[in-house]
Amino acid sequence: MKITRQKFEQIYNAELARGKVTSRAQFQYAWCLTRSRYPNDIKKGTVLLEQQLQGGSQQIQRDCLFYLGVGYYRLKDYSRALKYVRGLLQIEPTNRQGLELEKLIKSKMQKEGIMGMAIVGGAVLGLAGLVTAGIALSKK
Repeated sequence: MKITRQKFEQIYNAELARGKVTSRAQFQYAWCLTRSRYPNDIKKGTVLLEQQLQGGSQQIQRDCLFYLGVGYYRLKDYSRALKYVRGLLQIEPTNRQGLELEKLIKSKMQKEGIMGMAIVGGAVLGLAGLVTAGIALSKK
């Protein structure tokens, strides 16, 4: 993957230096960035993909929506990821990758929501325990 990323990064930067980046070069570079293990790369990839949404063909828009969903999922921004995947599914309701990604995002949101509630619940119980202990000590 590193060779692919370097290749697409070189193409993108060469076109950027000439003052005209093709839609294809920008998409390929953004695609590589969203697959990176580094959050800053993924963020940069999502910015490039969002730019592509503005004037690209329906094919480009569909691909961008999917990879934006992937990028934001990898950044753990599940609500944004879901927004983009739903955009893809409006264009192509039977897109299998989109449907699978939507299911994965919803599952992660539910799991983390439950974990979030458990953390808040644990903190409330811990605070209640401290208050009770404080009251008990003050009565002695």
